[in-house]
Amino acid sequence: MAAEDDDHIEHIWIITGPAGCGKTTVAQHLAKELSLPYIEGDDFHPVANKQKMASGIPLTDADRWDWLITLRNEALKQLQHSNGVIVTCSALKHKYRDVIRVANYEHPSVQVHFVYLKVDESTLQKRVAARVGHYMKEGMVHSQMATLEEPELDEEWDVLPVDVRDDKETVKKQALEMVQRKLKEYEGLHQYPN
Repeated sequence: MAAEDDDHIEHIWIITGPAGCGKTTVAQHLAKELSLPYIEGDDFHPVANKQKMASGIPLTDADRWDWLITLRNEALKQLQHSNGVIVTCSALKHKYRDVIRVANYEHPSVQVHFVYLKVDESTLQKRVAARVGHYMKEGMVHSQMATLEEPELDEEWDVLPVDVRDDKETVKKQALEMVQRKLKEYEGLHQYPN
């Protein structure tokens, strides 16, 4: 970490939601606008996970644990050189989000936030069908939606929901505004570019 004192807050922004919701698009936009490093979570899946998904086989909890821990550790590593990092990660279940939240327990100066891209299954089916060259196929959308545990905002106070049924530009703008509002809560402790 860049520092471990009360005056220095670092942020891990997890862009989350099922396949096809726009995680990469939103994450790249946030990384550019906030001048933060960006981690594409899919790049950290082991080959076996990618092969399973490409074959239409849903991942199990056991398949995901090491991947989630790797993402958390990579995000913490990025904070050695930055005061924030943007990470894409489906984090479909509450317990998966909890694996990422451990970063705050290990490093109290680190705040973890989930930008949850909320969308319905039919919209996802259309988006995934239109993608070219991605290992996540259309048939996996139903599995992802069945696995999804929507964040309970009264319990998961670190979740920022964004409805992604609008066009991409509107969604990117809404996500950025939400992140900037959250950062204003920390304004006295740390400054980010607008």
